Amino acid sequence: MNKLLAQEIYYFMVLGRNFEYAAKENYMQGNVSGFLHLDIGQEAFSVAAMKAFEKGDIFATYREHVMAMARGIEPKAVMAELFGKAEGVSGGKGGSMHLFEPSRFFYGGDAIVGGQIPNAVGCAYARKLQGAEDGVMVIFGDGASNGGAFFESLNIAATHKLPLLFLCENNEYAIGTNIKRSAPFREQAKKAEPYMMTLSVDGMKAEAVYETIKEAQKLIEDGHGPIFVEAFTCRFEGHSVSDANSYRSTQEMSHCKAKDPLVHFKKELLERWMCSDKELQEIEQKAQTAVDEAVAFAKNATEPNVAALFEHVFVEEV
Repeated sequence: MNKLLAQEIYYFMVLGRNFEYAAKENYMQGNVSGFLHLDIGQEAFSVAAMKAFEKGDIFATYREHVMAMARGIEPKAVMAELFGKAEGVSGGKGGSMHLFEPSRFFYGGDAIVGGQIPNAVGCAYARKLQGAEDGVMVIFGDGASNGGAFFESLNIAATHKLPLLFLCENNEYAIGTNIKRSAPFREQAKKAEPYMMTLSVDGMKAEAVYETIKEAQKLIEDGHGPIFVEAFTCRFEGHSVSDANSYRSTQEMSHCKAKDPLVHFKKELLERWMCSDKELQEIEQKAQTAVDEAVAFAKNATEPNVAALFEHVFVEEV
């Protein structure tokens, strides 16, 4: 990582944090409907993973706003999608949980917990058959690792040595269920150890995530086969905006927020990369402006035409 990349990652982290707060505010105002899962607190993981895995396909969770923007999808298109507008990245049909942009090789999220994992296996199998050098990365939470399809996917990927990076975002909660009540151990990588090489990383540290994903990507591109990476994170909000987060103690949340990735990465930029306060203020202002413009764009965007309900329902022959 160099200074320019570090600044870019910081920009998207600040953009993501501000975007999520704006999304939450507009949800409360009734401008955003449906489900809304915020990524506040996990920006280092979401941004650094996207920036590291610069080639190949991405299958994400439904907590994917920050990932989508870091992947290159315009904030205006993401916010318009949350507003259900025609200019949204998915035409207003997907909403918060289904940001889909093939031009960016971004296929997420999936409203079914762990539903994206078998899809990613199929994509990785196709890439291997095509002889493509680029791999596939699938992102899922610790709760998804309890599903049967997860183990089936590990087995198929390992058996066929598929170019697939399994990236587990372990924030220790499956909605409101603590990992201690749903798994016999905290480290979910233990489930993958019989099948493939595993790596672990502090998901609250952007540079650590970036370097780990880079290492794993090179391995799968070199024909090593699938890799399992587990990133330990901590979300600041409840599972969704309808979750009051009351099952987590004040002490737990204080410990969690002491790891704030924006605070720590900003310190890195100042001390290690010798960024000036002015440089960082300009980055922060740029991010806030992008969010303000995205909200204004979404509010003024058009409602989808009723006829759009019948589009993209069936495959159209070429």
